[in-house]
Amino acid sequence: MILVDSCVWIDFFRGTTTPQTERLDALLGSQPLMVGDLILTEVLQGFANEREFNQAKKLLQALDLVDLCGQETAIQAARNFRVLRAKGVTIRKSIDTIIATKCIESDFALLFSDRDFEPFVEHLGLRSAMVEI
Repeated sequence: MILVDSCVWIDFFRGTTTPQTERLDALLGSQPLMVGDLILTEVLQGFANEREFNQAKKLLQALDLVDLCGQETAIQAARNFRVLRAKGVTIRKSIDTIIATKCIESDFALLFSDRDFEPFVEHLGLRSAMVEI
């Protein structure tokens, strides 16, 4: 299963072509994709136009929804943050730590463009969906 991060969705809905949006376009309809509850919020809050909001909401609601954070994930996310900080890496956003941790715990691949996820790939075993699945 592949979870798609908000940065990729935002670029996708803006029509921005990146390697990640091209990968997302190729995966839509051919692989099971998921959206996290917090990612859903991040993406949808950016729409100023009601019609575009509703179109994006419809597309995203057709995907499997993942609850990203409960107590165990929250505690493990804090541990992961501390492990990376001890290696000299500071993750800028707590939500990215939660997303990466949920993916690691659940063995989901993550389609992302945010550089904050790279240390999770390098040090903690996060799987990137840019690698053939």
